[in-house]
Amino acid sequence: MVLFIAMLVAFATFFLVIFLLMAFKNKRSLDIFYRMRRHNVDPVVRKPNAPQDLATRFRLFIQRLAKPLVERNFAQSIEYKLRSAGIQLLGGEYIVLNILAMIVVGILVYFWTLNRVFAQGAVALVPAVFWFGVLTLSKRRLGEFTEQLGTSLITISNALRAGYSFQQTIEVISKEMEPPIGEEFTEMYQQIAMGMPLEEVLEDANRRIGSSDFELAVTAVLIQREVGGNLAQILDSISGTIMERIRMRREIVSVTSQGRMSAMVLLGLPVAAGLAMFTLAHDSFMQLFTEPIGKMAVAAAVVMEIIGYFVIMKIVDIDV
Repeated sequence: MVLFIAMLVAFATFFLVIFLLMAFKNKRSLDIFYRMRRHNVDPVVRKPNAPQDLATRFRLFIQRLAKPLVERNFAQSIEYKLRSAGIQLLGGEYIVLNILAMIVVGILVYFWTLNRVFAQGAVALVPAVFWFGVLTLSKRRLGEFTEQLGTSLITISNALRAGYSFQQTIEVISKEMEPPIGEEFTEMYQQIAMGMPLEEVLEDANRRIGSSDFELAVTAVLIQREVGGNLAQILDSISGTIMERIRMRREIVSVTSQGRMSAMVLLGLPVAAGLAMFTLAHDSFMQLFTEPIGKMAVAAAVVMEIIGYFVIMKIVDIDV
């Protein structure tokens, strides 16, 4: 039960941080955000001497603590993943938030349970929860990007037939399409406007987005620029392939929904059973956390739960 409370505290801290991040998130492109922040310029325009709310003060406090970490290689690698998730944070700020959350969760769990082991376990859980949230947001944003990609390629091919250059079609997508694909094409257009070669812009976007479908389109464009050909016709063919893959993915998700639900039940049922035993047979249940053999049984159960969850998810995760 105490371990369950520690996990709840960790999850509550994670969602609190997400709420604070969303509180000062603006609608400007990610590229402008990161570029201005790296030069210590606040992308949010405010009136001089305007009062600062709690979220603003907290954000400025995080920025000051993260300043020594911003240019570190490991922080920049984390930042790349944050950008793919659409989180307006620098890598150093993400690390500082992790450290602060670990401290807060450790203190709360220790004073709640008066058990150093549980507090250490909760502290170790915080970075995993944070990173799981980043991966979840990144995967969701990638799915939204892929859903828009087929339509965007059709728009590009039609614009090419109308006489637009490829660079101009990128501007069209950046203005006409909704996020996240509009944001990504806006960044590509800004890089081109700054004089960056188109090949490097496409490769950078492909590396940042991480979509196999977008990689297919980028490869086709790069090959066409080398050997020539009808780019509009090529993009029409690729868009048809991408839309067919999206349709197949939707069917697979529908067919494997039962397996995914089984994985969720596998994780939730032991927690529900533990709460019931804690209420109905408190003394017997607490022996699992006080007796050596009980601790071994809990540890073995947790390990098997995790293994079972990942095995089920591996079975239902069918790559198209």
